[in-house]
Amino acid sequence: MEEITASIDSHWQEFLVLLQKVMQVPSVKGKPAHHAPYGTEPRRVLDLVLAEAAAKGFKTNVIDDAIGYVQWGENSEEYIGVIGHLDVVPAGTGWDFPPFDLTEKAGRFYGRGILDNKGPIISCLYALFLLKKSGFVPKKTIRLIFGTDEESGMSDIPHYLKSEKPPIFGFTPDCKYPVVYGERGVVNVTIQLPLDPEVLGQISQFSGDQYRDHVPDQLGVTINGTTHQVTGKRSPSNAPEMGENAITLLTQKLKETEIPDQLQSYFRWIAESFHGKHYGEGIDLALADKDSGKLILTPVVLQKSETGLDLEVAFRYPVSASEDEVLRRLAQQLPKGASYEVTRSIPGFCREKDSLEIQKLSMIYGEVTGNDPTPVTTTGATYARKIPNTLAFGPSFPGQKGIAHNKNEYMDIADLRMNLEIYLKSIQALLE
Repeated sequence: MEEITASIDSHWQEFLVLLQKVMQVPSVKGKPAHHAPYGTEPRRVLDLVLAEAAAKGFKTNVIDDAIGYVQWGENSEEYIGVIGHLDVVPAGTGWDFPPFDLTEKAGRFYGRGILDNKGPIISCLYALFLLKKSGFVPKKTIRLIFGTDEESGMSDIPHYLKSEKPPIFGFTPDCKYPVVYGERGVVNVTIQLPLDPEVLGQISQFSGDQYRDHVPDQLGVTINGTTHQVTGKRSPSNAPEMGENAITLLTQKLKETEIPDQLQSYFRWIAESFHGKHYGEGIDLALADKDSGKLILTPVVLQKSETGLDLEVAFRYPVSASEDEVLRRLAQQLPKGASYEVTRSIPGFCREKDSLEIQKLSMIYGEVTGNDPTPVTTTGATYARKIPNTLAFGPSFPGQKGIAHNKNEYMDIADLRMNLEIYLKSIQALLE
């Protein structure tokens, strides 16, 4: 352990130089380009990382221009996998630091991707560098897999699995500690609320930053020439209780104003069903279980359509529940004449939490941190859903929530260093 600590300390600045290079690439999904299906910046950061690894003597490969890997060892049929992503969500507004850089202040690093997921996955890559430099000889092959479309649907993973076998065991450093053995199911539903043409003509488009990854914090609409705006508080969509949803704030305001009855009734239904009711209690969906806790729901997009209003709601349901049950209960609560369409569906999973690999990771986490290492479940959706034999492990510690996808995304310097130590020891243990 002393040797590991000394190695991390002596190479810390070198690690930060690499991390800053990676974070300075604004790798938000863009328009497809030549050899860049998710835009030029996600491809540029992938090439940068693989070039750094190749310079250290590792084998590298890019698959369909969508996803790449760094390999140590010769067995491409049976290998340990570490899967992270280099794409990031848009910066948004209100930052106190440059979003696409690595900025240090008062014991913290700031920048888009420092937590989700550049900081953690580059920690894993540097852990591999340090193990190789130390003379460690792995008894198994390892691949670090770098995705470039995790934030927009994980369409990069089918490219990988089309030509490569999945790992015999893998983890993604893109969630929380301790080991995450189960992830809730995710289903997004667009609820279609029809309006009479004359009513529809009185409404403008809704303005504001709305996307399924976060609770919207700004929303406005003009009705009959009067503009109504609200300001809420942004938070990740899987932690709606930490934010203030501009959609439900606006409908709460408009349900009592002088507007057409049909429109008012829809706003009243949205407000009464979802405002401050994050766990399904407003629409008979208060589902829960011991492994994963309560169902969580978040209205994420409200827009005018050609026929009325479209409200997208994200549901994260317990591992013991099913998508069919969620949809059945939802259908019974819709206003008369309304319908719905499933726009995103990611089944949950629950793995065997007593496996040897989970025991190894849990033991290392407990030894390094002194925290309770008992495996947990999550509301998040990670690559573990898409890749067999894979689960999530880090990087957020207990009590840390609502940091990713927000302005001033940060990671404490001590936590980043602790992550590097945990991942170095974990990779070493899995390869022995």
